[in-house]
Amino acid sequence: MKHPAHPARTAAVLAALALGLLTGCSGGDGDAAPVPVAPSSVALPAPKQPAAPAAALATPAAAGEVRVEAGPFTDRVRLTGLTLSKGSAVGGHLTITSDVSDVLALEVRAAFYDAGGQLVGTGTFRYQEEEASTGEHDGPRAAGEGIDFSAVAEKLTGTPVSAVLSIPVLVNE
Repeated sequence: MKHPAHPARTAAVLAALALGLLTGCSGGDGDAAPVPVAPSSVALPAPKQPAAPAAALATPAAAGEVRVEAGPFTDRVRLTGLTLSKGSAVGGHLTITSDVSDVLALEVRAAFYDAGGQLVGTGTFRYQEEEASTGEHDGPRAAGEGIDFSAVAEKLTGTPVSAVLSIPVLVNE
């Protein structure tokens, strides 16, 4: 059965449609200035600290192995002589390879893992150059000499047999 169209309803729908078209399509007042909109920030704040080390290694490292985690600075340095001494410290030598300049700040983090690849502790080596008022640099140099470092494990919860190094901070001239 066909319902007859209600003239009042049809008229109301047509009026609303006409009003919407007229309002939406009107050019409006050409002299009106656009309303300024405050810019919004889309940048996220820098992290306050580097990401925490993995709780477990996907592939457990061999006893005594020291791995270097790829990061923003690993392509600018050479790490040599990496050793895990008595399971409580990772030592080695860092040289800048990207240019010839002095190291102003450096942080090397070590994550220590047990035989099953579980995280058992962390350690950090920090270096901060403090130039004398003369501006002379008498500390380790980035090129040539490099910097010897040792990251000692703190608060171990097990016996570490391997370590993974990361470099979250590197500032050079």
